[in-house]
Amino acid sequence: MKKILLIEDDIVVRDNTAELLELANYKVITASNGKIGIAKAQKELPDLIICDIMMPELNGYGVLQILSKDSSTNQIPFIFLSAKTEHKDIRKGMDLGADDYITKPFDESEIFSAIESRFAKVALYKELKNKKIKQKTSFNQDKIKTIVKLKDYFTENLKEYLFNPNEIIFKEGENSNFIYLLISGVVKTFKIDEYGKELITSLRKKDDFFGLTSFSQNIPYQESASAIEKTKAFRISKNEFQTLLENNHNSNLELIDYLSEDVSEIKEHLLEMAYCSVRKKTANTILLFYEKIKTHYNNQPKISRSDLASIAGIATETFIRTLSDFKKEGIIDIEGRNIKIVDIEKLEKIK
Repeated sequence: MKKILLIEDDIVVRDNTAELLELANYKVITASNGKIGIAKAQKELPDLIICDIMMPELNGYGVLQILSKDSSTNQIPFIFLSAKTEHKDIRKGMDLGADDYITKPFDESEIFSAIESRFAKVALYKELKNKKIKQKTSFNQDKIKTIVKLKDYFTENLKEYLFNPNEIIFKEGENSNFIYLLISGVVKTFKIDEYGKELITSLRKKDDFFGLTSFSQNIPYQESASAIEKTKAFRISKNEFQTLLENNHNSNLELIDYLSEDVSEIKEHLLEMAYCSVRKKTANTILLFYEKIKTHYNNQPKISRSDLASIAGIATETFIRTLSDFKKEGIIDIEGRNIKIVDIEKLEKIK
C-alpha cells in the first residue's frame, strides 16, 4: 500500500482529501502545518507528499525547500495543493522543484491523475536504474579482463578525490575501508617507528594502486599515506573491489603480478638499505625518485630532503652531507628544495 503524507491546515479540506485517498486504497498520514509535516516526512518517509502552500508556522514553499536539502526526503514526489491560482505562484512552486501543482477546488480525477503520474514516473525511474545496474554488472563481468580495464573502471565509475601537499590520505591503524588508484601527483606511504622516526616504504605515481590490504581478514592499514604534491585519486570500497575481482578472474592474475612486482621492489629496497654504502643509497634514492615520479632527468623534483633520507633509510644530516659531496663533485646541483642531476652517468656508477 502506497503511503501519502497530506500537509493541510484547513481541517475540512484535510479530512475530506484524506478520506478520498483512503477510499482509493492509499495509506494517508496527515499534518496540520508545515513544521509538523516536515517531522512526519522525515520519520515516515512517505511515497508521495501533497502539501498546501498558505499555512501557519511554515508555508509550503519552506517545506519543499527543507525537504529538498535532506537526502532522505529529496527524492519523494511533491505535489502542491493550493488556492493560489496565479501563474507566478504556480511557477514559483515548480521552480522550487515541485512535481505538480493542483489548484483548489479540485475534482477527484485531477488529484488521482497527478498522483498516478508521479508514481508511474518513480516506477519508470527505478526500472531504468535497475537496468543501468544490470548493464554495469554486465560490464564488470564481460569487459574487465585486464588490469588496464580495471583502471578504466575506476576512472569511468568512481568519484575523484583531491589531496593537497602533505595531506594525510589514511593513517596506519585505521580501518582499511578503501583502495586507491592514483591518477596524478605523488603519494608516499610510510611507517613511524617507536622512536618517532618516519620510514618511507614506497612512492606511488600515476596509475599505481595503494591501500591494498587483506581481503580475507579485516585488518587495518599497515602503513600511512600522504600526498607529496597536489594529488588526484579515485577510491573504491574494499568490498566493491573484491566483488569486481570475483567477477573478473582474468584481471586477478594481472593484479597478482602487479603486487608481486611491488613486493620485489620493496625487498630490493630493503636489501639496498641494509648493505649498500651511504653514497650508493643516496644516489639510488635520487635515481629512484626521478624514475618513479618524473620519468626523465631534465625535470627538477620538489621533495623535502627529510623525505629523501627516509626513503634511503639514512639519517637526514648524513644524507644532506652526501648531497653536498655530490654537488661538489659536479654530479648534482641543488637549488632550494630542487635537485637537478648534472651527470647521470656518474650518479649511476656510484658504489
